[in-house]
Amino acid sequence: MKKLTAIVFASGLAAASGQAMAADADAGKKLYEQSCASCHGMKAEGQGMFPKLAGHSAEETTQALAHYKNGDQDALKEMDGDLGGSNFSIMAPNAAGLSDADMENLGAYIESL
Repeated sequence: MKKLTAIVFASGLAAASGQAMAADADAGKKLYEQSCASCHGMKAEGQGMFPKLAGHSAEETTQALAHYKNGDQDALKEMDGDLGGSNFSIMAPNAAGLSDADMENLGAYIESL
């Protein structure tokens, strides 16, 4: 029984670490250049009314994108920093077509800047 418990525990750890490593910053970079750079700038430094994204963690970025996608303005307003909902009407349609993997990849890329 102890051996079975150890195997199940190890499998869970492997799955969790695989999920954490699943984000692909290179894929995120390609998507960012196609979909985000025209507003946020090539280096995600922000421009005009569009906030700086560089310096945010992958988790913050992924969470904000999920809130935009799900239409959760209240959650966006509660977020610290400039990722909140000030540009909701622009960001919501852009986030609507993103998959979970897309959001994670974008988060990984932005965190790398």
